[in-house]
Amino acid sequence: MRMANREALREFQSRLTERLSAARSTGLAASWLAVEAAQRNFLFPLAQSGEIFPWTGSQPVPYTRRWFLGVSNLRGGLYGIVDLGNYLQEATPAAEPAREQARLVALSPALNVSCALLIDRLIGLRGVDAFVESAPAASDAPAYFGSRYADAQGLHWQEINLQLLSQQPQFLSIGA
Repeated sequence: MRMANREALREFQSRLTERLSAARSTGLAASWLAVEAAQRNFLFPLAQSGEIFPWTGSQPVPYTRRWFLGVSNLRGGLYGIVDLGNYLQEATPAAEPAREQARLVALSPALNVSCALLIDRLIGLRGVDAFVESAPAASDAPAYFGSRYADAQGLHWQEINLQLLSQQPQFLSIGA
């Protein structure tokens, strides 16, 4: 049973990677990569998202914030690994996610930040047509939060501008 689940996840990830590549090359087919972190739904702009990797762990770095998990070698490049759920909930520790569905989403090379975000679950690609309602970010939201969306199933989604996130002083200050 576990092997079948792993194979299904690998196939899903493979199909998603192909669709992500196709969406980038054709333009407007999809606008966001939909993910879950800290039991919330997020949208990453495709142009700011990089490659998706399975979670295999990382090398811890001492004296860093708890949301900075360490560094990992991803296809020959050294990336800092940020647990997105813990980063967003710094004041309240996030529950440890089930790591079997966890993925790393690297930031686009165009952002010039060798970083990957650990997410709890990869959901898929979303376009504007997937949503029935949108609103600007709340007035007290972090600067990197974009618009908020709702889909036909009543699920709420928060867009995260990965470029703005990667430029935040807190994000860049990993020291404890």
